[in-house]
Amino acid sequence: MVALDAYNQKTSPARLLRLPSVLDRVPFSKTEIYRRVRAGEFPKPITIGIRAVAWLESDIDQYIQKLTTGAAQ
Repeated sequence: MVALDAYNQKTSPARLLRLPSVLDRVPFSKTEIYRRVRAGEFPKPITIGIRAVAWLESDIDQYIQKLTTGAAQ
C-alpha cells in the first residue's frame, strides 16, 4: 500500500485546496489557521488570484501526518 501511495504522489498533479476544504481536514478555525501561518506553524497558502488563496494538498497532508505522529509520541 505504501508503494502505491508513493507512486500516486509522484504521478498525480498537485491539487489545491481552498479554505473550506482545509477546515474540513484540520481541527482549527479559520482564525487559528491564519495565526499558525503567521507563526510559521502551518503551511503557507499560495495566492491563486487577486483575493484568492489555496493550499497544496500535499502540504496539508504532511502537516496532518506531523500532527498525528507527534500525538502518538
